[in-house]
Amino acid sequence: MTPAPESKSVSVSPETGEDETNVRYLEAGEGPPVVLLHGVGLDAAAISWKHAIPELAENHRVIAPDLPGHGESDKPQRRYTTDYYIDVLDELVAELALDTPQLAGISMGGGIALGYALENEVERLALVDSYGLGSDAPWRPAAAMALRIPVVDRMVWESMGVNEGTVRDTLRGYMTQASEEFVAEIHEILQNDDCGRTLRSWQRSEFQAFGFRTCYLEELAELSTPTLLIHGADDTLLPASWSRRADDRLPESELHVFEDCGHWPPRERPATFNDRLTTFFAS
Repeated sequence: MTPAPESKSVSVSPETGEDETNVRYLEAGEGPPVVLLHGVGLDAAAISWKHAIPELAENHRVIAPDLPGHGESDKPQRRYTTDYYIDVLDELVAELALDTPQLAGISMGGGIALGYALENEVERLALVDSYGLGSDAPWRPAAAMALRIPVVDRMVWESMGVNEGTVRDTLRGYMTQASEEFVAEIHEILQNDDCGRTLRSWQRSEFQAFGFRTCYLEELAELSTPTLLIHGADDTLLPASWSRRADDRLPESELHVFEDCGHWPPRERPATFNDRLTTFFAS
């Protein structure tokens, strides 16, 4: 039986003159390093990767950080951007001496992993319902407008976390099914106003007047790293068509679209997801 992951921490300072930020990460297993990156706001290392860490740890050294502003890491009041998180990942890889790691990222974490892989050597890359593969979405204009109305953006966060019933209603917009365990975990995150502040800061950076700030579509042909694309067919946030198009543009990739699955394949289809991910990283 694989031991439970250990909770550790490392200090990073990705921008010159910035105070050090404490980053908590989960570590388990031994072998080639794998770094797992979660999504923004309603997420943390132990949320998206709860079931994947033990599976991967049987053959790998698994590192799953809580990115700054999330989970048990520091949550400084600063401007959170995709580029900032890529710099955090760069420092984390250096501090932990993770030589050419394998990377997996879900949602925002996928955009971070992809942005890092385009500039650094990476053994393998897994993108799960990934941000950074499209320039816009139908819901983005309304979300961008709400972010710029004082108080409204905070009210949205607070209304989602009133009780587990409101959390369940919110998750129906993201997922085809959410376990009661998962609902309780998300409800706990929604009680932390600092996580909400992080989410809004990143969204204000990314949700521009005419689309998303970060889109790597035109750079995919340059990526020689073997890449796994996993996407829920019923994802209403970032459509599966993004991963299908990326699969056509990447030089070396494989694509798996999970039917009856929304934005969170690691929690909606954990057995199938873990099988695809462990097989890919063991190749």
